[in-house]
Amino acid sequence: MYDTIKDMDPQNTETITIPPVINQPAAPASEVEPPKKSFPALLIVIPVILLLIVGIFFAARYLISRFGSGSTSITSGEVIWWELWENQSVIGPLISEYEQSHPNVKINLVIQDKEDYRERLTSALAKGTGPDIFSFHNSWVPMFRQDLEPIPSSVMTSTDFSKNYYPIALSNLTLGAGIVGIPLEYDGLGLFINQDIFETQGKSIPTTWDDLRQTALALTIKDETGVIKQAGVALGRTENVDHWQEILGLMMLQNKVNLENPSSKNAEDALTFYTIFSSVDGVWDSTLPSSTQAFASGKLAMYFAPSWEAHAIKAINPSLRFKVVPVPQLPKDSPNEPNVAYATYWVQGVSKKSKNKALAWDFMKFIASRESLQKMYQNAAVQRSFGEPYPLVDMGNLVVGDGVVGGILSQAPYAQSWYLASRTFDGPTGINSQVSKYFEDAVNAVNSGTRASDALVTVTQGINQVLSTYGLTTQAQ
Repeated sequence: MYDTIKDMDPQNTETITIPPVINQPAAPASEVEPPKKSFPALLIVIPVILLLIVGIFFAARYLISRFGSGSTSITSGEVIWWELWENQSVIGPLISEYEQSHPNVKINLVIQDKEDYRERLTSALAKGTGPDIFSFHNSWVPMFRQDLEPIPSSVMTSTDFSKNYYPIALSNLTLGAGIVGIPLEYDGLGLFINQDIFETQGKSIPTTWDDLRQTALALTIKDETGVIKQAGVALGRTENVDHWQEILGLMMLQNKVNLENPSSKNAEDALTFYTIFSSVDGVWDSTLPSSTQAFASGKLAMYFAPSWEAHAIKAINPSLRFKVVPVPQLPKDSPNEPNVAYATYWVQGVSKKSKNKALAWDFMKFIASRESLQKMYQNAAVQRSFGEPYPLVDMGNLVVGDGVVGGILSQAPYAQSWYLASRTFDGPTGINSQVSKYFEDAVNAVNSGTRASDALVTVTQGINQVLSTYGLTTQAQ
C-alpha cells in the first residue's frame, strides 16, 4: 500500500477593483487620514506555500527511506515467526533487543516440530492463518513460489544480496525479478575424518574420488568371516547411509549431469560409481548401522554429512577426535575449472499474506545483520560446540580455525544444490521426497544387478512428472 500525500490547491481569491470617484471635492487637509501600512497578500501566501511544499518533501523522503515504497508504519504491531531449528534461548535475546528499541512491537517466536512441517505450513498459508515469517529449505522455493514476498529494496537490494551472500544463495532464492528469502545460516556436505584412524594408519586426507576409494579400501578391516569391523567409508547404499541424497547429487553435479533429465552416460557413471563402494569394494554393506552411528562409535573412517551432524556425533561419543574437510573432486578438464560442493541449508521468508510485511522485513533486516548473527552464534555455542555456520561471505574468517564449521564454509563459494536433499521433512508430496524416492529405487536396482542405464529411465520419467507439478520445465540433454 502506498502512502499517498495529496497536494491541496490554494483557494482562488477574487480581486475587486473600485473605480475612482469623479468630481469629488478634495477633503480638507485636516480630514485626510494617513494611509494604513499593509503587506501585499502574495508576500504572505507564497512563503507559506513554499514552507508547506518543503515540509511535505522532507516528510515523504523520510517515509520512503525509513519504510520503503509500498510499506506501512512499523511503530507498532505483532509478527509471528515459525522457526524450525533454533530455540528460544538462542533467538530470544535478539528478539528482546529488537522489542526494546520498538516498544509497541511484539515478535512472537513459535518453535515448530519438524514432523509434517512443510504440510502444516502449506495449509496455514493457504488458509490465511500462517505466520508472517517462516523457515523453509533452500530447495523449497518452487513449492512456495506463490507465498513468498520478495525482499524490498529498502531492506536489501539485489546487488547487496549478491555481494553479501554466497552465490548459491542468490541462485536458490531468486524468483523472477526478486529474491524471496534471507538465510541465517549456510550448510552443506562435508567429509568427516576420524583423526585417530588416519593417524594410526598414516593416511593422508583424500582430495579426489580415486584417492578416497583407495583410502577406504586400505582402512577397511574385516574378520576372518568377512564381517566388516571397521569401515573405510559409508557409501553405496540408501538404507543406512545418512545423506546419501546429497552425496549422489554431488557426484552427479561434479560429473556435469543435467539432473532435470539424467538419462546420460555421465549420470550412469555417477550412479554406478556410488554403488561400487558396496557392490564391488565391500567397504560398506547393508548389515552395518547408520553411518552417523557407525562414525560416532569410532568404527568408520570417513563419513559425509552437513555440519549439524557433528552435534549428534559429540552427544554419542564426546571423546571422538574428528574434523571436517572439503569433499573430494573429480579430475578437472582444465586448470581453471572450479570445484563443486553441495549445499543444503534453511532460509527465512516473509509471507505475501502477512498484514505486517514492513514490520516483518524490518525485523528480518535486524536479525540477519552481522551483529545479530554473531550474537546468535555465541548464544548457541553456550549450549553446543558451535552455532549455525555464518551465511555472510565476510564472516567466514571468524570460524576459519574451527575443525567443523571452517571445513564447511571453505566450500561455500563453489557450492551447488538441487532437489536431492535429506531430512527436509517435506512430506510424501514434497519435491525432495518424491525425487529422492526415484533415485533410491535406482540405487537399489543397480545394487541388485540392474544396469544403471535401465534404472535411470524410470528416474527420468519420474523427475519430469515431479518437476512439471511445480511448474519447473525440464531441458533435454
